[in-house]
Amino acid sequence: MKIISNTSVFYLDKTVPKGSIAVECGKLMLRNGYKVKIFNSINFKKSHHYNPFAYIHSEKDILKLVTTLIANTKGDGKSGDDFWQKAETLLYTALIGYIHYEAPEEEQNFATLIEFINAMEVREDNETFENNVDLAFKELAQREPNHFAVRQYKKYKLAAGKTAKSINISCGARLAPFDIQELREITMYDELELDTLGDRKTALFLIMSDTDSTFNFLISMIYSQLFNLLCEKADDVYGGRLPVHVRCLIDECANIGQIPNLEKLMATIRSREISACLVLQAQSQLKALYKDNADTIIGNCDSSIFLGGKEPGTLKELNQALGKETIDTFNTGESRGREVSHSLNYQKLGKDLATIDELAVMDGGKCILQLRGVRPFLSDKYDITKHPNYKYLSDANPRNAFDIEKYLSTRLVPKADEVYEVFDAGRV
Repeated sequence: MKIISNTSVFYLDKTVPKGSIAVECGKLMLRNGYKVKIFNSINFKKSHHYNPFAYIHSEKDILKLVTTLIANTKGDGKSGDDFWQKAETLLYTALIGYIHYEAPEEEQNFATLIEFINAMEVREDNETFENNVDLAFKELAQREPNHFAVRQYKKYKLAAGKTAKSINISCGARLAPFDIQELREITMYDELELDTLGDRKTALFLIMSDTDSTFNFLISMIYSQLFNLLCEKADDVYGGRLPVHVRCLIDECANIGQIPNLEKLMATIRSREISACLVLQAQSQLKALYKDNADTIIGNCDSSIFLGGKEPGTLKELNQALGKETIDTFNTGESRGREVSHSLNYQKLGKDLATIDELAVMDGGKCILQLRGVRPFLSDKYDITKHPNYKYLSDANPRNAFDIEKYLSTRLVPKADEVYEVFDAGRV
């Protein structure tokens, strides 16, 4: 673990059940002046709060949030689902717009959005029936006819009663995870402060399950909002470059859900002092998630390292990237007849630098690094126990383990020599 001065780091910690990267490195980060933030999608009691609504500042931010939400909760959507997704987009945009501009700050969260959808009663036999949400938007339309939320809601209301009911059911099913009280609580307000990673040294750990993908969409939403927030801040506040470099180490990149426009982000974030390291078990995972854009994402990575594996597609692409080497061959021949004659031929041929079968059985202690502008080369894997900071990790000394629960505890423990006042609030 190399601690770089004046750099924020962003880890995806997919080591169940404890989030071992945070446990092993947390104290080291604090020792080096980092502000540590943790989002734990396995155990919400060991997590800072994250509220996506806290980062909405304009109409375009609403659209970005809705796009991210739908992209990461669509599951195995069929091609015929396109209409329903567009209809849901209209409704989400309208409701979130209303919440952002009209609701008190403490009510700007997913819990309020769920309450809105639950209150949207539709009667198929009475097209003129107005529920409480309809009345709220009607009142808003009288005050501000051109309000952003009103315009979106009018488009949604073009749907007939039966269609509107189906849209509401679809929205309710998509947001079903927020019916869990713990999830509603963890998204009630925000403590992650994603927009400050480029302002000060911060270590943000995202802990997710490697067996259950139910809440992976929250991780993907954090990624999407983080990239957008940092790029906008770099452009609008710092003249194009963040004062603190932000390094994102994205383990299990293909299993966290889809990050919208990742292929564009990979090409643009580097100029704003943001870098991303994508970790995959096989390149086919990325192609399955991002389709044709996977090659663009890979192409925007200046360096790639192969640690070993046997996935055929990855091995074939690496084999082609390594190219060929030139070898000398010679053939001898002998002809027998009345007289014996001999022949000797020399040739230069091309041979794969590393064949697919050689790559599949590569020594576990070796790796292949491809760096832009440099020929790929074989190297030994680094022995982390030789790093000067290794002694500060819990792997070297269990006493260095970072107690996440204690760190997140808001309970104040008075010191022996501290003077404080005690008030009796009485019994309720």
